[in-house]
Amino acid sequence: MTLPRWLAPTLFALALAAAAWRAPFPVAPAFVPPPPAVADPAPAYFSTALLPTAAPSAHAAALAELADGRIAAAWFAGTREGAADVAVWYATLGAAGWTAPRAIATREGTAAATLAYARKVGNPVLYAEGERLHLWFVSVALGGWAGSSLNHAVSGDGGASWSPPTRLQTSPFLNISTLGRAPPVALADGGLGLPVYHEFIAKHGEWLRLAPDGRIVDKVRMPQGRRTLQPAVAVLDGQHALAILRDNDTGPGRIRVATTLDGGQHWPAADALPLPNPNSSVALLRLKSGRLLIAGNGASGRNQLLLWLSDDAGKTWHTAATVESDADPQAEFSYPALLQARDGRIHLAYTWRRQGIKHAAFSEAWLTGDAR
Repeated sequence: MTLPRWLAPTLFALALAAAAWRAPFPVAPAFVPPPPAVADPAPAYFSTALLPTAAPSAHAAALAELADGRIAAAWFAGTREGAADVAVWYATLGAAGWTAPRAIATREGTAAATLAYARKVGNPVLYAEGERLHLWFVSVALGGWAGSSLNHAVSGDGGASWSPPTRLQTSPFLNISTLGRAPPVALADGGLGLPVYHEFIAKHGEWLRLAPDGRIVDKVRMPQGRRTLQPAVAVLDGQHALAILRDNDTGPGRIRVATTLDGGQHWPAADALPLPNPNSSVALLRLKSGRLLIAGNGASGRNQLLLWLSDDAGKTWHTAATVESDADPQAEFSYPALLQARDGRIHLAYTWRRQGIKHAAFSEAWLTGDAR
């Protein structure tokens, strides 16, 4: 018996419709809202210390608080930035001080795990999620940082051991030019929102929405009228978040801004902050008090590291403290990372003269001027 010619395409269309009807649709994105604001009763204090040296040149620190209260730091170090011996190093801060650093990601180990050539590694990002500690870092096969690919590894024992890194598929074009710098934020569905950026030809911030199992659900561009890099994000409520970005364009730079009012689905540009940005990385943190804190460089360049505070969700800002300042324009105190621990202590880590990583710990009372 000969079947009608229309039957096969009709059955195919019905099967396709049934599959689409049964396919899971991602839940509309939303952030885990921050807890209600509470005052920090701690007195004013401020202390600093250099982390143990891992190599002659160090850069780009990241911070996280482990489940047991220790502070974890990661950074990349070697003979110089981009050298073949550069690795991602890791140390923790406990009651006895900082541990000796040890390499947790190398170009050789990354190449072996991902089956892809790795000429250099850099830009670690840390995030603690219960007993799990996430590490994202970039690797480059050819060219400069614009040719980076993003890798992910996980530790279940506070950084003592790590899973082999896997390369995330973030781009259909050779899977290059996705870089991380700032930590992710928690999403209501159990996933994460990871701020990243693109550097190949165009330079702009991006937003990766990750499912609870680590899959990339969505990627959204953060459009700006200027070239921007390295977004850092603070959540204000379940739908509203603020991103600040490095100004990578010509002329005097200012900290650039993007906001979302729909859980990260869109990130339209907002007015730049009246704060300088000499083409350098910035860090953003919502404090337990509800204030917003920015760490970044002053107008003179990377020879000055400043802290700014906002009492009104980022509408206005004032200088809270100068952490480092040197008259030598070649001095460098850059690439800050911020974290507020569960005990209320605020932690700042940054590149110190490209020779090491420096750590500062302080209270909000110190920030507001009680100690100066």
